[in-house]
Amino acid sequence: MNRFNQLLLCLLTSISVFAQSPKRPLTAADYDRWQTVRSEKISDDGRWIAYQIDPQEGDGRLEVTSTAGPVSSRTRYVFPRGYMAQFTPDSKFLVMKLKAPAADTKKAKLKKKKPDEMPKDSLLALNLATGKATKFPNVKSCAFGKDSGSWLAILQDRKDARESGSAKSTAKSDTLLPSAPVSTTTIATRKGPVKKPKGDDLVLLNMADGTRKTVRYVSNVAVSDNGHAVFYSKESANDSLKTGDAAVPGVFLFNTTTGQTALIDTSSKRKIYKGLAVDKTGDQLVWMASADSAGADVKVFSLYYKNLAPVASAKGKRSKTPVAEPPFRVLADTLTSALPKGWSVNEFREPKFADDGKRLYFSTSPIPPKPTKDTLTPDDEKVRMDIWTWKDTRLQPMQQRRLKEEKERGYLTIYDFTSGKVIPIANREIATVTFDPEKSTRYLLGLSDLPYQIQSSWDPGHTDLYLIDTQTGEKKRIANDIMASQPKLSPEGKYAYWFDESDSLWRAWSIADGKRIDLTRGLPSKFFDEEHDTPNLPGSYGSAGWTSGDKYVWLYDRYDIWQIDPTGHEKPVNLTMGWGRKNKIRLRRADLDNDEVRGRFSAEKAIDPQHELFLTGIWESDKTTGILKNKNGLAASEPSVLTRSNHRYAGLNKAKNAPVLTFYRGNFQEPTNLYQTDTTLATPVQLTHANPQQDSISWGSVELVSWLGTNGVKLEGLLFKPEGFNRNGGPAQKKYPMLTYFYERNAETLNDYRVPAPSRSTINIPYCVSNGYLVFVPDIVYTTGQPGPNAYDCIVPGVLSLIDKGFVDRDRIGIQGQSWGGYQTAYVITRTNLFRAAEAGAPVANMTSAYGGIRWETGLVRQFQYEKTQSRIGGTLWEKPMNYIENSPLFFANRIQTPLMMTHNDADGAVPWYQGIELFSALRRLNKPVWMLVYNGEGHNLTHRHNAKDLSIRLYQFFDYYLKDAPLPLWMKEGRSAVEKDRGEMKYEVDKH
Repeated sequence: MNRFNQLLLCLLTSISVFAQSPKRPLTAADYDRWQTVRSEKISDDGRWIAYQIDPQEGDGRLEVTSTAGPVSSRTRYVFPRGYMAQFTPDSKFLVMKLKAPAADTKKAKLKKKKPDEMPKDSLLALNLATGKATKFPNVKSCAFGKDSGSWLAILQDRKDARESGSAKSTAKSDTLLPSAPVSTTTIATRKGPVKKPKGDDLVLLNMADGTRKTVRYVSNVAVSDNGHAVFYSKESANDSLKTGDAAVPGVFLFNTTTGQTALIDTSSKRKIYKGLAVDKTGDQLVWMASADSAGADVKVFSLYYKNLAPVASAKGKRSKTPVAEPPFRVLADTLTSALPKGWSVNEFREPKFADDGKRLYFSTSPIPPKPTKDTLTPDDEKVRMDIWTWKDTRLQPMQQRRLKEEKERGYLTIYDFTSGKVIPIANREIATVTFDPEKSTRYLLGLSDLPYQIQSSWDPGHTDLYLIDTQTGEKKRIANDIMASQPKLSPEGKYAYWFDESDSLWRAWSIADGKRIDLTRGLPSKFFDEEHDTPNLPGSYGSAGWTSGDKYVWLYDRYDIWQIDPTGHEKPVNLTMGWGRKNKIRLRRADLDNDEVRGRFSAEKAIDPQHELFLTGIWESDKTTGILKNKNGLAASEPSVLTRSNHRYAGLNKAKNAPVLTFYRGNFQEPTNLYQTDTTLATPVQLTHANPQQDSISWGSVELVSWLGTNGVKLEGLLFKPEGFNRNGGPAQKKYPMLTYFYERNAETLNDYRVPAPSRSTINIPYCVSNGYLVFVPDIVYTTGQPGPNAYDCIVPGVLSLIDKGFVDRDRIGIQGQSWGGYQTAYVITRTNLFRAAEAGAPVANMTSAYGGIRWETGLVRQFQYEKTQSRIGGTLWEKPMNYIENSPLFFANRIQTPLMMTHNDADGAVPWYQGIELFSALRRLNKPVWMLVYNGEGHNLTHRHNAKDLSIRLYQFFDYYLKDAPLPLWMKEGRSAVEKDRGEMKYEVDKH
């Protein structure tokens, strides 16, 4: 018994020691495996939930779980490398892609495989009831009916392209309906070997019974929303080409109900088919075709149409006996009289049927002239130059950035099947027109910034608004030279509405009455951004949308939701009864309708006020967030709080036909995870447990801090503290090194989870805190004309207030910022020696030279930044020269005593990298300690992960040397010469002398 007790005591002691083993700090090796939960989907019946759990590098997984019962007893499937999951409309199947294994992709890269030789994605179809999975390799895309149907259309790499090419395909050719009307086809013959047509293999799978069919040489696929029709084009209408045969393309329709395939069109006169579209019922088809070859410099397309529905009789009933019709007809081509001369169908915009099938939306454009080809002059003797003129509406760099977009630009056009007319909607003067295929409203909204394109270089945002009659194409201007935020049409098309920044009013245009309505004039609230602090006009807080029938519009102020009757018959109502403003809670409607198709066509779905009104809330005082609810939106009432905590709640989602909800929740100390609940939110169930390894890592905590700025303004910020942080005060108080990071305002992100990751430009807060640093993130507020002093007035007093608390080591404080924060870092160290080390990423050093520079990623001149937006000077260089000079670090470089590391990449498209060169050259000239890291070919922020890992090493080596007395790395001591770079020497090693 004594020996047993001794063994038991040893065992308990071992368990206790193991349980109390010290946590370790984060290292760079932890980054790759850190996970993110995302892309959740709920089946329409609410019985299944799918989501991805992906590491930063390597293979992730897709999990599928049933929703009923305790989590431990639920059915659960796990698919390595799964992503892009979609439930079928009947909730019986889940379709997903499977990424190629990361290790295989890396091996292929090392072997320098060509893109078409790289490992390809697969596709998996899961029967949710049985768990049976059907897998397809080498998949490019897949589609199925959005509303119903069990057939899946899968486009795979062509079999002879992924095999040796000598094996014959076992796929059966399509069986064509003998009654299908087709055009006369002439097959050309030629001598020599058969040239394989392009295109891929289309696999048609009936997920319900496993029936499958393979079609060769397919290039485009479209599936009707009801799943009854699969419309596709082939590069060769004949699957079995023999010597002397020429491939003749065509378009086909597979009927999933009958299992038969109909040839819709094929002709040796048409070389290219594309732009396939099918209406919701599968009865109407359109496609584009061109007689020009794929390699032609200019290709002219025509738009063709086929109606498969039985023809209605005179009494409006469908005839049982099909009436003979032409095989198809042309809807639009170069001979269409409604189009301007020299215009035709635009090949770069796919046609789209309206949901009611009465309209077709497509694009037209001028036929470009054939390019001039000089075959007599050698390439090295050809003139290459640009001509800039003061009358150019767009600067040459912007024209170059938009070259592809402009060459492919199409203008919205409608075919009206009721009238049989082609109606041009957009044109060169009014190029932007939004439409909603779900609603065939008579009028559409057009926007034109053409008259203001020159001034947009320094004063962007001006536009004109037009109502466009879809029956006649007539255009009526309803607003002239306005600064409009998000102009839209109401769901039923009765009103156009927008926020007019010039006088901070929400406005609408009544289409029936032909008059403008000031929706918010005279209301006792502010609908503009109350915290706006740039020299331009403030924007709005946005709108929640319109209720059914366009009866009311719901608009946000800072805290609450207002219901406004556009007719003026009813007084405006604060739906949340001012509860948000009274308690300083920012309330916003949670849109639980997650129809992914909707956003593609600028559709706005009406709000049903009879439904429960879910809200999200942010409490300004302590930055807590929560989910709230009103019984409905029919009457004003104070919302009830369903849940509120020191977390960030996001992504509220609901099953289409069941009271099953999901949401994400996390905070700085808790990784963001996915939860399932019902509409009461009473008993949420945690579905995921991402990043369990965090429990073994020294992590830390965060708190909200406040102080008074130099200008007397009360400010807020975040203080991140290492685990075990001691703030007991007195002589024994431990003092911590501190890093200061900032960018505009961040206090509201108190409860955000921050993922350990390689630095793409800024310090990683979890890494720094885990390794013993305090991290201070102050908010900055601005006045016009003094962005540099404003930063100083907010940052420095905040740092000093923390020093006064006794836990900050005054001699070991660093400062770091990127872009706008990089500029302010460079400015602040011209004013103070408070910081022992500084890192400035992509800083503007000289506002006088940056003012007229170009943002190369867009081609925009930078003038607007200084006059109107973030740089906040509020005037031109010649109007306010001293503001530009006084706010530029370069002119005070001689005052800098702080060692400075900069990062400025040579392909930076936002801040020209010569700004970094100017400051580096000045400090080098002054013999100041300065380093500049330039990542070749990288932009404003690093996009290549290996470069981000490299920056992370050097960034922390730099700060650790100055703030922790770490050894000096060789790259800081000696630099890295071009020869050393060529040899691949990284020089991370520390100086041992």
